[in-house]
Amino acid sequence: MHFSENSAEASRPFLTWQRIIDWGHTHYRDRIFRKDERVPARPGLLYLVNKGAIRLVGAAQSSIVNFDDGESSEPPSDLPEEAFLGFVDAGQPFEIVAQSPFNLQAYAHVDRTEVVWMYWHDLDNWPHFRKEVYESFRYQHQRKLLWLSALGQRRTIERLMNFLTLLIEEYGEPCENGYCLPYLLTHAQIGSAIGSTRVTVTRLMGKLRRQGLISIQEDNLICMPHWETAKNYKEK
Repeated sequence: MHFSENSAEASRPFLTWQRIIDWGHTHYRDRIFRKDERVPARPGLLYLVNKGAIRLVGAAQSSIVNFDDGESSEPPSDLPEEAFLGFVDAGQPFEIVAQSPFNLQAYAHVDRTEVVWMYWHDLDNWPHFRKEVYESFRYQHQRKLLWLSALGQRRTIERLMNFLTLLIEEYGEPCENGYCLPYLLTHAQIGSAIGSTRVTVTRLMGKLRRQGLISIQEDNLICMPHWETAKNYKEK
């Protein structure tokens, strides 16, 4: 299992990345965004996150029913209009797909998130980096397949636990008792990702905390104390 420890920056030749960032500054292809500010991304362009983090969301196309055993269906009016689709960390690329069942949008998830944009043919200047961009998108696609598999669970609490495990596996940073998600996520955003509601997520998060499967650190950051604990939960 791999936890993120700025591996993207560590594995990339710093000089190449710095040249691309400098190129973006010189050609006025960079911009710094405030927290929750929408990034005016459009299809056909490549975006690189230099600092901070991007939150991808999509317009929900249909209401999702809660399939928890013994629980009634959740009212569609309580479901958010936007579904959280994941993060793009610093040092990673992203794009907005033109033809998609979702209306995709990008937002700065933390303050002073810096994004550099370019046309795909601009990568001809850095052929080795172009290969790295393709590899990054391939990895992101593989993670999305795992995400879909996790969200295919019938019970909401299983979807929630799998969702948190995938997030912390990919972005978690070492903390005193395990690994902690470095970005704040609201219960409404989590609910939008797993097809549930804020009220249900709040209740189930409390249940997972009482079971010792997750903990909440300062600034309301979600942590997973021990990987083995989560693994044992999955095997039940």
